[in-house]
Order: sequence, then C-alpha cells, then structure tokens
Amino acid sequence: MEEQNETQINIELSEEVAEGIYANLAIITHSSSEFVLDFIRVMPGVPKAKVKSRIILTPEHAKRLLTALEDNVEKFEAVNGRIKIGNDTTNGGGFPMTFGGPIGQA
Repeated sequence: MEEQNETQINIELSEEVAEGIYANLAIITHSSSEFVLDFIRVMPGVPKAKVKSRIILTPEHAKRLLTALEDNVEKFEAVNGRIKIGNDTTNGGGFPMTFGGPIGQA
C-alpha cells in the first residue's frame, strides 16, 4: 500500500478579490525565468487602456496553468458547445475593437 502525502491548503478569498476584475485582453510576455500575464480592459472609443492586473509565474506554473485552462475549456465545451473565435483579421487577428456594435459618432 502506497503512503499518500497530501497537504491541505486553506485558501482565503477576500470580498474584494471575490468580486473579480473584468478584462477583455491579455498580453503575455516571458523571459528565461518567468511569464508575465497582463490583463487589460479595453473600452470602445477610448484609445488608452490600463493594465488591471498583472500575474507573474514561473515557467513551470505557466505550463500548469495552460494545462488547467485546456482541461477546463474541454469540459466547458462538452457541456455548452464549441467556443467560437472570430476570424476577422482586419483588427489585428480577430480582436473586435468595435465590440461588435455600432460605431459611435459625435
């Protein structure tokens, strides 16, 4: 019989963090020792956007995150159907800078 060495971690989630931060753009950069994920909220008609959150990961944790995301997307699609990604390349690879709505005029 194998001995199991499980350590339980008590994770606390404050109310402020539980609310989350909305982001509709992520930029990922890396060096030899870390991956940096910047989460940004781009608003229509506003030429400037701010980074709302930055997460810095080791390469090993970045790969674990990738695996976890792939697993969760597969589970989501099994229940809800395939996630469609637009293929409009006029705005930098399909990112809808107009957010799919009418373009406002002043």
